[in-house]
Amino acid sequence: MPIDPVSAGYTPTPTSPAASAPAASGLKKDDFLQLLVTSLRYQDPSEPLSTSELMAQTTQLSTMEQLTELTTLTQEAFHLQMRSSATELVGKDVSYLDGDGVRHSGVVSAVDFSSTPPGAVIGDAVVPMNLLATVGALPSATPPAGGTPTDPAA
Repeated sequence: MPIDPVSAGYTPTPTSPAASAPAASGLKKDDFLQLLVTSLRYQDPSEPLSTSELMAQTTQLSTMEQLTELTTLTQEAFHLQMRSSATELVGKDVSYLDGDGVRHSGVVSAVDFSSTPPGAVIGDAVVPMNLLATVGALPSATPPAGGTPTDPAA
């Protein structure tokens, strides 16, 4: 009588913990280097990789490293610019629309850097900078104190 190996009751025990799959975010520098080393290791000895192909792949690796570094520096500069712009809002009148489309306004008393983009603290609310509608006093229909509206063309 043949024994079915699946129903024999054998349960394999893993020798190492299961690794979680990394997030798919494209090839990294180490991935590219592993591919290059693997292709060199398993190349056909009768048709080895030419020097020009190896130089091209090495150049691609170098270019990718430099682009990665440039991207990181650009992101850091952008975050610094956002922080700088946010601090200039302190003491200014701003307005924003809430989730219901109602316009609110107030004076920025502080800036919250705990999130991206930074948030302007207006009263008890922390409003992300990208939701601010206006900065500065809203134009009003009433003339300034002591006279008639000034005409910039005059």
